[in-house]
Amino acid sequence: MLFGKLRRSGGQGAALVAITYVYFLIFAQFAFLHRLDTLAITGTHLKSVMAAMALGGILLSLLAPRICLLPSPAGRLQLAFFIAGIAAAFTAAPLTPAAALAVSLLIGAGLGLLTVTLVTNLREWTGNRNALFKVGLGTGIGYLFCNVPSFFTATPQIQAAIAGALCLLGIVFAHFTLDPADQPASDAPPISLTAPFALVVASFAALIWLDSAAFFIIQNTTALKAGTWQGSAHLWASGFIHFGSALLSAYLLRCRGLSVVLALAVGALAFACLLLLDPARALTAFIFYPIGVSLYSVALVAFPSILSPAATTAERARQAGWIYAIAGWLGSALGIGMGQNLGHISPAFVAVASAVVLLPVLIRIFRHRTHELAVTGLVLLATLVVYRAQPSAPVAASQSAVERGRLVYISEGCIHCHSQYVRPNTADVLMWGPVGNLDGIHQERPPLIGNRRQGPDLSQIGARRSALWLKMHFYYPRQVSGPSIMPSYAFLFRDEKGNDLVAYLASLRGPGAELHIADEQRWHLPAEALVAADPADGRPLYYRYCATCHDAGGSTRLRWQSEFIQPPAILNSGVMLTGAGAESARVDHLAKIIKFGIPNSDMAGHEYLSDCDIASLSKWLAQNSARPAQKQ
Repeated sequence: MLFGKLRRSGGQGAALVAITYVYFLIFAQFAFLHRLDTLAITGTHLKSVMAAMALGGILLSLLAPRICLLPSPAGRLQLAFFIAGIAAAFTAAPLTPAAALAVSLLIGAGLGLLTVTLVTNLREWTGNRNALFKVGLGTGIGYLFCNVPSFFTATPQIQAAIAGALCLLGIVFAHFTLDPADQPASDAPPISLTAPFALVVASFAALIWLDSAAFFIIQNTTALKAGTWQGSAHLWASGFIHFGSALLSAYLLRCRGLSVVLALAVGALAFACLLLLDPARALTAFIFYPIGVSLYSVALVAFPSILSPAATTAERARQAGWIYAIAGWLGSALGIGMGQNLGHISPAFVAVASAVVLLPVLIRIFRHRTHELAVTGLVLLATLVVYRAQPSAPVAASQSAVERGRLVYISEGCIHCHSQYVRPNTADVLMWGPVGNLDGIHQERPPLIGNRRQGPDLSQIGARRSALWLKMHFYYPRQVSGPSIMPSYAFLFRDEKGNDLVAYLASLRGPGAELHIADEQRWHLPAEALVAADPADGRPLYYRYCATCHDAGGSTRLRWQSEFIQPPAILNSGVMLTGAGAESARVDHLAKIIKFGIPNSDMAGHEYLSDCDIASLSKWLAQNSARPAQKQ
């Protein structure tokens, strides 16, 4: 009875759109990545795995229109859901990097076939009447479901299981196609494009690029995440904003057309991206980001089958393939890459992306508003002349690298995540260094004591980290700090800003640093940590925190091998940095190195690890690394 009503109303079309969005957003972009992190698949392995997903998605997006083995769209859609569901099921297994690469390829292939098949033949499930409303409803429900707090915060295994179950439901819904003979004429006639199809693809690519970059930055910046997606109230609000915006998009697409919707979408997304440059404005960005995303998401689904002026199904399929291959997969990959490498979205890129989307509107303005543009240009030119005529400020005296680096520290907002004051009489003293002079901090202009700490305290960072380690961390935080939430700041090294910032941080060390090193050497593993430690737990810890430098093929070792003060020991085939003696002594010696590093070297400590984790890692290294040859 329920399926019968659903089939006659075309509601299965909305359900299929919702299922597809939930699978892509929560599983492919979220749960799968978290699962890889728990399996210690990071660094170059992670990049290869994600590249495999993009490859599978691009190939199947382009090949989907040419698959002739299953001429029925329903059959192709069911096959796509089956592939996607199998990939979700495999995720629960203890994957090796090679197996993860295969599963990722399967996810991309399933999504590529699924999305292109669905959007090309969407009317077979939505029908002609209120088709845009059903797309908006399905998109809104998909985003709302993804923001349900219990689902959003569930473990990767639970999210993968739900995604697999939804794929089974998708196989059922795909069976209920509508008979075109029973459908009234379309109430959403194809639009008349005022721009070439290539510009439509470029517009969607620019929007998805902005969206993906913003999503990655928010998800990997604690201060931004706390102002957007943390807490049930935020998640519910985000879900309902998505839902309302998706319905609004469907209405505007029918009444005002594609160009208006895309212009509003890029306006909202651009504003949100600019707000994200300041974590204090994350709450405002949280409002505009879902509005922009849902506005363009409905158009992305509706364009090939409902809005496109394409005359044949084959032409619609080819258009869908190019849109999802270039805009969907490449745009998403480029956005994530921007988030990883830059850690922010520059205003210049926001302007370029906005110009691409607004180009049809701008062309119409240039054609029909020449007088207004001429007056505006004259005003801007006069303003520029007056500005240039103003006397310039006197040139400040040259600054040292440390002084310039402090200015970079301030301008990049490092104070939002790091403090420069070790709290006295706390565990921070052993972890981060001796307590500083509070009066001296207050005399600084401005004082950088910090209002809250998302990352480690930096007041003694120069005594705990070498200049090379700081540089490596700015380039690839997760490679040298395990599951760091800090974005990459590699862009700072395009000029001298990066080196200046390193010089400033390297200068942060107080007069008590040498005495503190002596305190570190007097530290020993607590007995309870030794008892609770399990060497088996040390292996994943090694590959998460140590292998990047201490394996012969470690990514950090290969990237920076010519710059190390002393090349790190190859622990899986070389000689350990411990002497002979009882295993307990070796374990304790290794524990000190792991916790505090080696002074005057590039070996940094992992102060944030628990004593039990340090003991487990030390035991595993003592048992599995090569030992020095014993004298005969």
